[in-house]
Amino acid sequence: MNRRRCVAAAVPLVCALTVLTAPTAAYADPGPSGSASAGSGSDSGSGSSTERLEAVRKKIDGLYRQAGSATDAYNLAKEQAEKQSSEIVKLAQRIVQGQSRITALKKQAGAEARAQYRDSGLPPAAQLMLSGDPDSFLDGADQLRAGQQAQKNLLAEMDRTQKDLTAYTQDASDQWQKLESNRKEQAKKKKDIEQKIKAAKKLESGLAKKEQARLKKLEEQQEFKAQTAWLSSGILKEINNKASAEGKKAVKFATDQIGKPYVWGATGPKSYDCSGLTSQAWAAAGDPIPRTSQEQWKQLPHIPVKDMRPGDLIIYFSDATHVGMYIGDGAMVNAPRPGRNVTIGGAGSMPILGVVRPDK
Repeated sequence: MNRRRCVAAAVPLVCALTVLTAPTAAYADPGPSGSASAGSGSDSGSGSSTERLEAVRKKIDGLYRQAGSATDAYNLAKEQAEKQSSEIVKLAQRIVQGQSRITALKKQAGAEARAQYRDSGLPPAAQLMLSGDPDSFLDGADQLRAGQQAQKNLLAEMDRTQKDLTAYTQDASDQWQKLESNRKEQAKKKKDIEQKIKAAKKLESGLAKKEQARLKKLEEQQEFKAQTAWLSSGILKEINNKASAEGKKAVKFATDQIGKPYVWGATGPKSYDCSGLTSQAWAAAGDPIPRTSQEQWKQLPHIPVKDMRPGDLIIYFSDATHVGMYIGDGAMVNAPRPGRNVTIGGAGSMPILGVVRPDK
């Protein structure tokens, strides 16, 4: 209930702030980075201290960006591995069915061979020749042709089934090799992600608490600068589309997650990464989309920024490694990075690659 009240209060506030296009009114300016620790030390607000902290911020940001890219690759490999596992199960079922069919066909062929043996081992044509009854011969000739065709069909089906069985077995072997390769790729990416996140956390934890507060201020200032520059272009005068019914559901789901922590690879319900949040929001709206931000960018219809509406996904950075959901009035909801929670931010607070629409 408390989270709902916070969300209800936060959404109108952010939207009200972002709807104004003047740089000074686009967001509550976080103020100078030194103000967070004023009076806390002789060099806390100095230029050299701020420059050093800015360098740390950029390094941390770079590490999390690299971790984000690796996370996308990890999630894609994981998704592919799940599909391959499912495909292997289907192929295994087909192999079992094929083996059962071959067993049945062999039994049928064996039954026919035993019947011929019971007739003194003479071929059906020879038996007809020796019958001495013209009418029986003519009737038998028709039956013989039908029997020969049935035998040909039986042999052809056995051959076809055997070929299918061989193909299924080869496909299963190929899929298994791909699955193993993907699992190795996942392990490699997971290790890379953990190393990057560990390095970033180590840098941040090495700072004094006051410096950590100043670091967060620097992050907010950077986002403020980017957002106000975006709003100053007058973009909000063009963006005035209303959300679709599905879009409203996706926005509600996403904003209901505000306050939950970012965890790489997470798809809820207790934590999310950026694309985990957007993919689950649209799944909840009844329109499943690709799991990763890069695949969302590749597979979903592209929309001009000026035409975006609430529920559309904003893809960030040139390598499509981050995604947020537009909620209107220049704001978006996203899961920013490790150490941060799902939150509302400025739609233009990061470099926009483009916009995609899941329900187009």
